[in-house]
Order: sequence, then C-alpha cells, then structure tokens
Amino acid sequence: MEEQLLDWAIELQALAQAGITYTKDPFDKERFDRIRSIATEMLAVQSPIPIPQLRKLFAEEVGYPTPKLDTRAAVFKENKILLVQEKNELWSLPGGWVDFDQSIKENAVKETLEETGLTVKPLRVIAIQDRNKHNPPRYAYSVCKVFVECQLLGGSFTENIETIQIGWFDLEQLPPLAEEKVNQEQIKLCFAAHNDNSWHVPFD
Repeated sequence: MEEQLLDWAIELQALAQAGITYTKDPFDKERFDRIRSIATEMLAVQSPIPIPQLRKLFAEEVGYPTPKLDTRAAVFKENKILLVQEKNELWSLPGGWVDFDQSIKENAVKETLEETGLTVKPLRVIAIQDRNKHNPPRYAYSVCKVFVECQLLGGSFTENIETIQIGWFDLEQLPPLAEEKVNQEQIKLCFAAHNDNSWHVPFD
C-alpha cells in the first residue's frame, strides 16, 4: 500500500508540474497547484519529513517533469576501484548531479576532481540506470544514473567540503557503502566492464 501511495503521489506531482508549465488559464493553475499540494500531503503520510521540507524536495521543480541526471566515475588503479568517504563515514563512487552547463564527460571529471583532488579522463559509459530500480530508499522523483569508466591521470587527495578521504578497494573488500548512491552490485558492474574490452552497455 505504501508503494501504491508513493506511485500515486509521484504521478500526481508530475501531472501537476506539467499542467503548471503549460496552462494559460490562471484558474487551472490554481487547480494544478492544489493537486501538487495533495501529492505532497500524500507523501507526508508515510514520511517523517515535515511537509515544508517535502515541498522543497518534491514540489518546487519547474518545467516539464524529467529525471534528474547523476554521474558516477569508476576509476581504477591496479585493478582496485576508487571510492570516497563522505561526512557520514560511508563510501561511494565520486560523482553527483550533472550541472546545467556540464556534459556527462565534463561532470564526471569535475566531480572527481572536487571530491578527490584527482584528474581523470573519461573513457566510456559502463551503464545507464534508473536509480529507483537499483538503490534504496526509493526517491519521490526519478534519477538517471550514468556510470563512467575513467582513466587516472594524476593528482592527490585534496581536503574538501564533501569527502573525508579516498581509498582504493578490491571488489571482495569493499567498505560500508552509501547505498542510496552506489551499491555492491553497481561496483561489481564497474569491475566487470573494466575487465571486458568488448563491454556492452546495459541500460534501463
């Protein structure tokens, strides 16, 4: 029932957002605004997050509703993968939201440099995934995750506001992961691609 409620809330939010974007009737806009509020209230029934915060996360997007875009860089050295430790002490692949003025390649390079101090060169796409099909917990909006294999060029860890440290890990010795961002299966996929010169990109 909770999953069904979330499905309805997400659909109502998307319909309302599209309606607000395209309607020319001020009365219809009021109705779409109310539908968006109902969607947020539906979500609040099963979430501990206060409604004002939910509205900021869930109901302040503008324009036609489309997935957000997230890149994750898979950087290897001696068949070990680069991970970053975040402020909550969990580990993830370097990456984040794609900025409006960045391409997939550019964002992978930028996020890796910001979070690790390392310079990389994007080589190929490993996978394109619908985040809600792979990473818990389910978000109330869609995210398209693009995993990019990158070649290490140089650099050293630089202290920053996002990460505590970096490390290189074998697949069999992974640290505790920030699973909302990357899980063991996704890292396993990165290793498989790294060791396969004829890799075929899986996508959802």
